Amino acid sequence: MAIIVNVDVMLARRKMSLGELAEKVGISAVNLSILKTGKARAVRFSTLDALCRALECQPGDILEYSPDIVSED
Repeated sequence: MAIIVNVDVMLARRKMSLGELAEKVGISAVNLSILKTGKARAVRFSTLDALCRALECQPGDILEYSPDIVSED
């Protein structure tokens, strides 16, 4: 997929753990991990909103488009 998820980058910048972010966002650490590794097939706007609030960032800080990445589908 040509969408890159940079949750791990934002976690490092904010010096926050995955568990701490999951608690702030209100989703399980397992589901957040699926998103973080780029294995999620979709993201709800409400989840993206909660991530941006918790990480104090913009959606573009979390999601990136790269047309050069070959899809594994």
